Amino acid sequence: MGTLGSLRTKAVATAAAVGALALVVGCSGGSDSATGGSKKDGKVTITMGLFGVMGIKETGLLEQYEKENPNVDIKAEIAGDEQTYYTALQTRLAAGNGLKDIQGIEIGRAKEITETQSDKFADFAGTAGTDHFLPWKQSQISTADGKVLGLGTDIGPMAVCYRKDYFEKAGLPTDREEVGKLWEGDWNKYVEAGRTFKKGYKGGDVAFMDSASGLFNAMVYGHSEQYYNEKGDLIHDKNPVVKDAWALSADAGEEGLTAKLRQFQPGWDPGLANGTFATAVCPAWMLSHISEKAGDANKGKWDVAPAPKGANWGGAFLSVVEKSPVKEEAQKLVAWLTAPEQQAHIFTEIGNIPSSQKALESDAVKNAKSEYFSNAPIGQIFGEAAQEIPDKQVLGRKDGTIKDTFSQGLALIEQGTSRDEAWDTTMERVEKAVG
Repeated sequence: MGTLGSLRTKAVATAAAVGALALVVGCSGGSDSATGGSKKDGKVTITMGLFGVMGIKETGLLEQYEKENPNVDIKAEIAGDEQTYYTALQTRLAAGNGLKDIQGIEIGRAKEITETQSDKFADFAGTAGTDHFLPWKQSQISTADGKVLGLGTDIGPMAVCYRKDYFEKAGLPTDREEVGKLWEGDWNKYVEAGRTFKKGYKGGDVAFMDSASGLFNAMVYGHSEQYYNEKGDLIHDKNPVVKDAWALSADAGEEGLTAKLRQFQPGWDPGLANGTFATAVCPAWMLSHISEKAGDANKGKWDVAPAPKGANWGGAFLSVVEKSPVKEEAQKLVAWLTAPEQQAHIFTEIGNIPSSQKALESDAVKNAKSEYFSNAPIGQIFGEAAQEIPDKQVLGRKDGTIKDTFSQGLALIEQGTSRDEAWDTTMERVEKAVG
């Protein structure tokens, strides 16, 4: 039976340690080629540009591949901040050099890559042994004319992470099945549980949820169309899905149900360590971050319950640069890294949910539990959540930018700005950002 172990700490520490270096050297290469990869004297050097904690380097997979393929040397650099990483990637794509042979692509950037940079990346269409992905995953990195510009790594099915001790102090149930029933099928019930929590909590200044933007993202990402329609038109200002998510999230902000701490922004990590909020909407990949930042002192206090509705927040791809001098070898490495066995390995080590249907059905994933999160059956919880994600997810060129802009707008409400003024400000900022 799989259990997420101490490698979480190693994974986050590794990303942090190399993050500063990666941002300095960016995607620069070590040879005369455009990508840094090379072939010489029977030896192949493959370079990789990654971000965050993708689990590829942190779980020992690169060392395993090198051991099984002694003629291959892999050099991976990891940037801790995806936004900075992507800005550098765009610059190097425009210049046509300084790239890595393999580049990580976050889901919010996939549409922009497929629509504007398809000639820069190799085509994986028809690659043998790559028919194991969830049906919607590979469509996100595919062009209109059928090119597949990468292979999927993880996905981001949602759950709700919660503090059992705080729920008990507020008079709410603590058993994860009973907690899930509090808000089953309806995000409005989640906010209502927050109102009950606020009235009943005894024991200090603790908010029900970390931020309004976390709730907003979870609601929006549970639908096929979010900020764009299938024609590629922006619908962020009129999509009822976005408006409903904004309204409920604004309610939470105005009613003081949040700790006003945007996820992964300054203050959030100390909030985890100091226990200033009782719940956070958490994609699977977030568990490793929570356990690291909340620390050993809070081990066993956290648990995981199903989210009200299925949604996908996050996930990534590995793409190969078309002009790489080791394109064939790099594509072979990407296919191996994203194979079911390797995806299952990453999950059991650090909790990133596979985008491979075959991996999701493996015993290693289905039976996995998290010791830190009160032995929660995370394989079952997130595996079932993955099956609830809409089969079609419409992505747009500026999805990531728009998401960040809405998060900033909801933060204004938490700080006292009226929801109408915050909405108008957000619309202006989106228009300026997308052009």
